[in-house]
Amino acid sequence: MYLENIKLWNFRKYGTNIEYLDKIETPDLDLTFNKGLNVLIGSNDSGKTAIIDAIKLVLKTHSYEFIRPTREDFFSETKKFRIEMIFKDFNAHEASNFLEWIGYDDEGNIFLKVMYDVSRDDRRIFPSDVKAGMDIDGTSLLADAREKLNITYLKPLRDVSSEMIAKKSSRISQILMGDEAFKGKETSHDLITIFSEFNESIENYFEGTPSDDKGKKLKEKIDDYIHSFYDVTKESNFSVYDGKLKDILEKITLSIKDETNLGLGTLNRLFMATELIHLNRENYHGLNLALIEELEAHLHPQAQMQVVEKLQEEPNKQLILTTHSPSLASKVKLDNLIICNNSNAYPMREECTKLAKGDYYFLERFLDSTKSNLFFANGVILVEGDAENILIPTLAKIMGRSLSKYGVSVVSVGGVAFLRYANVFLRKIEPQITMPVSVITDVDVKPIECKPTKKVDGVAVEIVSDELEAQRVETIQEKEIKYPLPIKSFIAPYWTLEYTIALSCLSRLFSQAVYIAWKSKGRDYVYTDDEKRQYIIDANNEYYTWLADGKSIEVIAFEIYNNRLDKSSNKLSKAVVAQIFSQLLDETDLIFYNIESDDKLKYLIDAINYATGN
Repeated sequence: MYLENIKLWNFRKYGTNIEYLDKIETPDLDLTFNKGLNVLIGSNDSGKTAIIDAIKLVLKTHSYEFIRPTREDFFSETKKFRIEMIFKDFNAHEASNFLEWIGYDDEGNIFLKVMYDVSRDDRRIFPSDVKAGMDIDGTSLLADAREKLNITYLKPLRDVSSEMIAKKSSRISQILMGDEAFKGKETSHDLITIFSEFNESIENYFEGTPSDDKGKKLKEKIDDYIHSFYDVTKESNFSVYDGKLKDILEKITLSIKDETNLGLGTLNRLFMATELIHLNRENYHGLNLALIEELEAHLHPQAQMQVVEKLQEEPNKQLILTTHSPSLASKVKLDNLIICNNSNAYPMREECTKLAKGDYYFLERFLDSTKSNLFFANGVILVEGDAENILIPTLAKIMGRSLSKYGVSVVSVGGVAFLRYANVFLRKIEPQITMPVSVITDVDVKPIECKPTKKVDGVAVEIVSDELEAQRVETIQEKEIKYPLPIKSFIAPYWTLEYTIALSCLSRLFSQAVYIAWKSKGRDYVYTDDEKRQYIIDANNEYYTWLADGKSIEVIAFEIYNNRLDKSSNKLSKAVVAQIFSQLLDETDLIFYNIESDDKLKYLIDAINYATGN
């Protein structure tokens, strides 16, 4: 059996100010899980922990933690919340635990619906039973049946160094007490016999042994005070446990054999390995579900890879994890991811998204830890290459819309494979993702200076200006309507990003960047401050000479882009030029440049505004 679906009404951030009975057919969250691994990802306060806590609140844990609803569990000022879960894929043994409550779906398969309704007034929260059944109210789920739904839970920011040592009510003792090796054997376990014999040895030592009477003398000193302070008929007794199995287990410390001074990362992996023994019990006919918050706690990226690779291979177990790690998200198979965003959750399974099967293979190959940032963002900007990837954050900063402040990720798709990435945000099923996604791309229609041609009766004929302009406008219109919302395309109005910038109010600054890169080429783009100042002077002289010669801005832009930046015999790295240009933008007072009102740069400004929610 496994947890197939969870529905929430007015729980935490998943809610409206309508009481849930008035919207029972439209839950605030309706999330279907995978049978195996599920990884909840998203920015802070996106609802990941609310989902985990809802499951934990209803099913409780094997460690018998004290879990109860609080006022913070109610959405806004609502007075009731409801959690509903569906369990499926029962075998005969598992189904026998829930005979009073199970039902059958349209295909004749067994399922169990569990529900938990909690209400409150202005003073207190009213206790409520976990119920199950086919109707809206259900009947109370008995204790034996509820125990078969207990889950394993690893909390975030777990204090692993404290959890693994011997102490009163230690986590290790709680885990061991819940295992079949110890459960129900509180008075008959072999460890009790072993410790009883050890207790006798301790007592004998303090009674005095033939080879050492120091223990006896110490005991006599204590007994002398006891006779004076308490009762002359009483004496002290030394022992290591009080006859209970729990007391024995609380004296156990777990570590790695032959290793000392373990770091937090190793301890965390040891702790997870111990907690997960609940999922490997023999002859257990209940739910095998583990919730792990912030799997990456204390783990470096390679250790995260080791852990998630193992978890993805686990058979007959269901795991629901949360993470803030792009490295981990890039390693997990795409159909195991669930994106939490804007008070909703979006599984990435094939039946949920508009990604084709080939897109899944492509993204699993190319979604590295940098690109997987898009899953944790409040907005995304998809760009063609490194130049845009470098320039966009600088422009956003100049606009006063820092991408880091707004939680926006820039993702370079390394070409024009936007559709592969864009379809991540398009859904076959409701609800639709509302995260703003800007796609910045080139129009890729060459200007008249390139002397573009067409075939007329098999002969190459140059395209005239009017035809070229019509082609440019038509191409922009086609690309602008390529994707549905929340994806919006923003098209460079002329040829490429670099050519468009060379036409803009930033033309001279861009000319400087190209000139600096061109002059320092062959020396790994290293230059002194004095050389840089001279390069800028020379670049300005060249630029003003072009103007004095009566060259139009279009011709100047073509000179900058085609003759230096894109000429095969003298080609420069666009990424290097973009890096230098970004530095110049940072160093220049741009108050007189009117960037945000420049029609050439408008597409970049609009893309940044859209992704940042403006």
